[in-house]
Amino acid sequence: MSETTARQGAAVRARAEIDLDALRSNVRTLRALLAPGTALMAVVKADGYGHGAVPCARAAVQAGATWLGTATPHEALALRADAGLPDDVRIMCWLWTPGGPWQEAIEAGLDVSVSGMWALREVEDAARRAGRPARVQLKADTGLGRNGCQPGPDWHELVGAALDAERAGLLRITGLWSHFACADEPGHPSIAAQLTVFREMTAYAEERGVRPEVRHIANSPATLTLPEAHYDLVRAGIALYGLSPSPELGTPADHGLRPVMTLSASLALVKRVPGGHGVSYGHRYTTPGDTTLGLVPLGYADGIPRHASSNGLVLVDGKWRTVAGRIAMDQFAVDLGGDEPPAGAEAVLFGPGDGGEPTAEDWAQAAGTIGYEIVTRVGARVPRVYVNE
Repeated sequence: MSETTARQGAAVRARAEIDLDALRSNVRTLRALLAPGTALMAVVKADGYGHGAVPCARAAVQAGATWLGTATPHEALALRADAGLPDDVRIMCWLWTPGGPWQEAIEAGLDVSVSGMWALREVEDAARRAGRPARVQLKADTGLGRNGCQPGPDWHELVGAALDAERAGLLRITGLWSHFACADEPGHPSIAAQLTVFREMTAYAEERGVRPEVRHIANSPATLTLPEAHYDLVRAGIALYGLSPSPELGTPADHGLRPVMTLSASLALVKRVPGGHGVSYGHRYTTPGDTTLGLVPLGYADGIPRHASSNGLVLVDGKWRTVAGRIAMDQFAVDLGGDEPPAGAEAVLFGPGDGGEPTAEDWAQAAGTIGYEIVTRVGARVPRVYVNE
C-alpha cells in the first residue's frame, strides 16, 4: 500500500461555514410573504439550530426580524446579555420547568410562555420580587399535545387568573399562541382543526378582556404555505437557515431560500488498499477491488449520524463519494475508487448544493431523519466560521 503525502498548509480538521448573507436573504424572503403589520420572529434556539445563536440573531435583526425565539430561558438570557441587540427587539422563551429563572427573565424584559397554573403562580411570585410586571404569553394546546393549556375549563381558569394578575399589576398578557402538529404535511386535516381551535381559544380570551400585542401559530411550514395562519407574528425556524421543513413542501430553492451552513473537513489520509479489504468496525464494507480510501476526520462525536453509515455522501475531488462502512466516533472512510487526492484535500459533507456538494437533506435521507437534526447536531468541536458578517 502507498500513501499520498500531506500538502503544506493544510486546512483545519473541519469547519462549519455559516453564510450570514444567506441568512439575511432568507429573512427578507420570508418577510415578503407576510401581510403589512405581520412581524417575523427568528427562532435561534439550540444555538441557532447549530449555526450559532448570537451571530444569527444579529443577522436576522439586521434583515428585519423584530422578535427572537428560544426554547429555554437560559438561551434567551444569554441572547439579551451577549448579542448587543436593540432594546426594541423582543425575545421570547417557552420551555419552562418549575423553579426556573423567572425573576431574571422578568428583569431582562423577556416574554415568557405560560401553559398552566403552576407557571402562572411562579410568574406572579417572581414579579413581586422583581418589582415590575412580567411579559406573559399564554400558550394554547390546539392539538399538538405537547406544551400548552387544554381548551375548555383549563383555558378558562388560566385566562381568568392571568387577567386577575394583570389587573393587580403583576403581569401584562402580551401574546396568545400555539403550535402546529402537521403543517409540513400539505392538506393534513389537523391543520384546519387546529386553526379552528386557535380562533375559538383566542376569541374566548379577547372576549374576557385580553388585549395581546401578538397572536401567533405559524411555524416555518405555515409561514411558507398558510397565509391564513400568519396572524400578527410568524415564527421562522428551519426556513431561516435555508432548509425546507419537509420534502413534501419542496426544496429550499422552490421557496427562494438558501442553506446557510456548509460542513467540510480535510482528508486525514489517502491510501491504496487491495480488493477484499475490510473497512471500519464490523467490516460492513469490503472493497470490491484495488482502490483508494480517504479518511474523513469527523464522526458521531461531531454530530455525523451513525445511521448514515454506508449511505452518507461526501464531495471529494469533484465527485460524490459514499461513506464506506460504519461511521465511528471521530472518523469515517470513503471509497475514492482509485482516485488519489492529497491528504488535506477538502471533503464537503453538505452545503447549498450549487457547488455540486450534497445537501443536509441528502444526509437526512441517508440517515432516515430530517434536515433539522443534521444541522442542529453538528458538535461544538467543529468550529463555526462566519462569512459575510
